[in-house]
Amino acid sequence: MQHLDTITFGEAMAMFMANHPGPLHEVSQFTRELAGAETNVAIGLARLGLRSGWASKVGNDAFGKFVIERIKNENVDTGHVLIDPHYPTGFQLKSMVLEGDPEVQYFRKGSAASHLNCEDFNEEYFQHAKHMHMTGIPLALSESTRAFAKQALTFMKKNGKKVSFDPNLRPTLWASQEEMVREINEVAFQADYVLPGITEGEILTGFKEPREIASFYLEKGVELVVIKLGAEGAFYKTATEEGTVRGFHVEKVVDTVGAGDGFAVGVISGLLEGLNVQDAVLRGNAIGALAVQSPGDNDGYPTKAVLEKYIENQLEGVK
Repeated sequence: MQHLDTITFGEAMAMFMANHPGPLHEVSQFTRELAGAETNVAIGLARLGLRSGWASKVGNDAFGKFVIERIKNENVDTGHVLIDPHYPTGFQLKSMVLEGDPEVQYFRKGSAASHLNCEDFNEEYFQHAKHMHMTGIPLALSESTRAFAKQALTFMKKNGKKVSFDPNLRPTLWASQEEMVREINEVAFQADYVLPGITEGEILTGFKEPREIASFYLEKGVELVVIKLGAEGAFYKTATEEGTVRGFHVEKVVDTVGAGDGFAVGVISGLLEGLNVQDAVLRGNAIGALAVQSPGDNDGYPTKAVLEKYIENQLEGVK
């Protein structure tokens, strides 16, 4: 079995992106692509040259085949992707916007991925990964995916692996905000690195200031908290250091979807490669900036060479 630098798990969907602006019900032509927060991260890490794996379930259908082939083409390992004979692969529709946040409609209820469960967990596969990244989405999909997520987290921590966690809040998938906060924080407290957005941090902790949000998690035993501040960059805090890393200037925001996942790619890859926290966060800001300048969820994620050149040019511009 292949040794992996990183592993993640969650739901992937076929995504149909509108070919022209306007309300989704008026769009007649779409382009098929891939969607999924965790697949975004897996793809982004693979493009940077890391050995990346993704675990999930897809349906025995055309969308499921598309998901597997698309991810394989990105050099992401799919050795723990199961094919469910009973439930379908989910899909979504995404509008085209000239700037900002697109409209997204999901068709995922009862999907194969939402039936991922503890019996599907492959200890050997996860054992071969150095690091695991997880988001709050599997915690919200169903009770069985939540159980799978918690089993994966317990296993990785027990075996001395590092775990990063992006809350990636999806309030509409939860029965209540109280349940969402409770379940998300239960997992966050066990992670090594927690990567919330500033609004997510306020919802989860009740604090508004980045330093207070970070301290909330550090006091629970988290090693590093990095809070996304949008165009302003990101704030980071550990037990011994803290700081704000500025964002990169973007002339025009095309599509914001996938920017947070790209940020996670930058931070995780930087830490795995031995960068200090500040430089890892800088890398996260860079990939986030590249992501918002392209229409797809992960189209803008760079290779290592492109990333390094982009950072070099941007910093040179500042000088």
